[in-house]
Amino acid sequence: MTGFTGACLVRLLTAIGLVAAMSATTAGQTTLGELAKKEEARRKSVKSSGRVLTNDSLGQARPLPLPPASNQPAPAPAPEKPAAEAKKPEVDRKAEEAAWRQRVASTQDSLQRSQTFAEALQSRINALTADFTARDDPAQRAVIANERQKALTELDRVKNDIALQTKAIADMREEARRAGVPPGWLR
Repeated sequence: MTGFTGACLVRLLTAIGLVAAMSATTAGQTTLGELAKKEEARRKSVKSSGRVLTNDSLGQARPLPLPPASNQPAPAPAPEKPAAEAKKPEVDRKAEEAAWRQRVASTQDSLQRSQTFAEALQSRINALTADFTARDDPAQRAVIANERQKALTELDRVKNDIALQTKAIADMREEARRAGVPPGWLR
């Protein structure tokens, strides 16, 4: 061995693995300029439908029949509220918006932390696997295999957390849709 300790070797292999993973992810990416050129070429190849709608062509359409009139009287108009009560819904609306934004942000932050932790665990597992295969001593291999198994178990737990958090975000968006919350509040 050239003077590397086990911990130093693990760090070195982890660093090499991270560099390889980052270079692999950036190799397949296209630039914004390339995407713009592809979109321009696609637009040039698309043929127009040939039909143009104008106000005159829309005016020739037949009007829709009116629904049958019901025998029930029209609802009475709502009584007007004093000026002091008119400002109250605005304050409530701002508080409601802040509550929704905080709720979504905290859930998304939690999801982001779990995803980052899962990536770190995967890097650790990869380093332990490489270290395991590089060892000849059965005692050292057993220790490394035990650590790797613990990391695998933790990764499974984190992946389950990620699935639950993703479902929680989807459920929250559905709840907001049903409550009539504007989509901008959830960003």
